[in-house]
Amino acid sequence: MVRSPAGVITNQWKCPKQAPEKHLVHPTSCEFDDYLPVVGGAVAYALILVDVKVDLRDAQVRDLSDVAYATGAGMRVRVATHHEAGQCDIVMITAGSRYGFGKETFQTKKKKNQPGLCSFVKQIIGETSIQHMHRNASAIRNVVKAMTPFRSDAIVLVVSNPVDLLTSIAQELAGLPKFQVFGSGTFLESVRIRGLLAEKAGVAASSIQLFVLGVHGDGQVVAWSSATINGIPLDKVLSPDTSGHQELAKECKERAETIFTTKGATPFGTGSVVASICASILFDKREVRPVSHFQPEFDCCFSLPVVLGRKGIMKTIEMPLGSDENAAIARSAHRLKSTIELTDKK
Repeated sequence: MVRSPAGVITNQWKCPKQAPEKHLVHPTSCEFDDYLPVVGGAVAYALILVDVKVDLRDAQVRDLSDVAYATGAGMRVRVATHHEAGQCDIVMITAGSRYGFGKETFQTKKKKNQPGLCSFVKQIIGETSIQHMHRNASAIRNVVKAMTPFRSDAIVLVVSNPVDLLTSIAQELAGLPKFQVFGSGTFLESVRIRGLLAEKAGVAASSIQLFVLGVHGDGQVVAWSSATINGIPLDKVLSPDTSGHQELAKECKERAETIFTTKGATPFGTGSVVASICASILFDKREVRPVSHFQPEFDCCFSLPVVLGRKGIMKTIEMPLGSDENAAIARSAHRLKSTIELTDKK
């Protein structure tokens, strides 16, 4: 047995209902991190790894196998080929390299004999952010092409950053229905800001309904206009001065930056939300999650709430957003589309 641990801008996918099934989940990676909570959460029978760095891949298999033994998860962890990965129930793509959270100062502020700030940045010396973006886009193309053809009902989950750009590229190449290819998007950011608001409001984070939407990164938008605490509008519970919208949004972003500058990644946070997404799919939970998925109006992918189930995105959720929020999402979407067109020319 497997143990289980929107707005005006929207598209309306709906999939036929299907009884829950308990299948395997097989993340695949390339030059990046694999996430412990998938094993600790025991959401699958088996986990297979693919990585161009053979030594790293083998070490990860051994390490994750130890976790499976220690937790009694009953999960088998092994090495596989790209072709095998493409035949899995869930394919998790974490391929790519880190640039440094969009801050060139990580490179310029490092002093002599002082390790630290830029030690985690895996990039070519002298490489610009645009060149780095093209390199990650190329990595995603190579990984997806190597796994095609995917099995017809496979779910492809993109975790790599920039997640919206890379999810858009993966959708074009996977040869699967768009509701089966999506990215982790702003799920972690939504969890993070709910936690911060919960601390300020003195309630459990699970009582707060608040989403970070749009294009992940500088273009993301906190949907304050639809925020509620147990269904009660936020402004009925807390005054704007008390909730401090701008301050909380800033603190949310700064918290992520602090983790990145210190650790180089957010493996535990990312791992937890990815495990949650996998569980929602495998156990057909029909949970609402903000994930990066195709938006027909803009011809690219970014995050809006959806219902996740065994077939992937079962339907989208249309959220009432403020006009300023819709406008901000649209602006960032247009910029993303221009960036995608730029990478297509490369």
